[in-house]
Amino acid sequence: MTTETKVARRKLSLLELASEMGNVSKACKIMGYSRQQFYEIRRNYQTYGSDGLIDRLPGAKGPHPNRVSEEVEKAVLAYCIEHPTHGPLRVAQQLSLQGINVSSGGVRGVWSRHNLLTRHERLIRLESEVRERRIKLDDEQVRLLERFSPEFRDRHIEAAFTGDLVAVDTFFVGALKGVGKVYMQSSIDCHSRHAWGRLYTNKLPVTAVHLLNNDVLPFFDQHGATVRTILSDNGREFCGRQDRHPYELFLQLEGIEHRTTKVRRPQSNGFVERFHRTILDEHFRVMGRKKWYESLDEMQADLEAYLLHYNTERPHQGRNMNGMRPIEAFVNGLPAETQPAEKEVEEAA
Repeated sequence: MTTETKVARRKLSLLELASEMGNVSKACKIMGYSRQQFYEIRRNYQTYGSDGLIDRLPGAKGPHPNRVSEEVEKAVLAYCIEHPTHGPLRVAQQLSLQGINVSSGGVRGVWSRHNLLTRHERLIRLESEVRERRIKLDDEQVRLLERFSPEFRDRHIEAAFTGDLVAVDTFFVGALKGVGKVYMQSSIDCHSRHAWGRLYTNKLPVTAVHLLNNDVLPFFDQHGATVRTILSDNGREFCGRQDRHPYELFLQLEGIEHRTTKVRRPQSNGFVERFHRTILDEHFRVMGRKKWYESLDEMQADLEAYLLHYNTERPHQGRNMNGMRPIEAFVNGLPAETQPAEKEVEEAA
């Protein structure tokens, strides 16, 4: 027996009891109803019969008379495929420009009926639409899918061999009394994780060029290798006009391709960012509590000692490294035409 049936029988019992007793007040008191409810129940029973004893919810039955038309609903759903992250107000405004009049509340109503109220649900619908039928995605849709899909989030930067991709960045170390702000220009080979670093009191294009010219490129030349691509963020020390910026001109002279990361997306330069965290935890925070530095040269000497340990002695637990030292991965990853003999590998290590 359903709840509606139980309520209907109770109301019928109220009417029968009042008829037997001939006293509406006593019958209502016994059954727990008010006189107003009694007369309303009796009126509904006299008008609709037994159906009048069943509670009726207020509101329209079936589709609401104010629901948007089928054509408008299709237009809203189609727009959500093109722009799944737009809010209801923006959707309504954009559709009005196309001659389709719908309110933001109407847009939300369509989303509610199709389980599309959240941005994540609309992105999932876009992904399912792509799987079911072949459509050409524009740049905005591809970017949003890459951002929200875990399959894209788990992608890694690939470097096939030593020198295929070298990541560079500027790291703020801190402020040294009597010297001022201290920055580290850092560079890391994405294949072998071999790293270089040098401290400066500013972050200018000339300092970024200095690290490449004095440390990175000579090391590659020593092993008969070349740097094919440089990956950097969009900082002023790395990016500028191709015909004027010192860093851009230097890379052009060396025949090195320059790639930049997405704006405000440090994850796309993850190798060097992870190196910064490692050197901060293992070197700068430790030495900052063990030694009082008075000059940049003292800091640079200790940094070079740590980098020697990092590159030649410390097992690396990064992706595809399997505990190898960076110098081993550097030598093993050299292109076939530049692979040294076993004796040279031992000397490099």
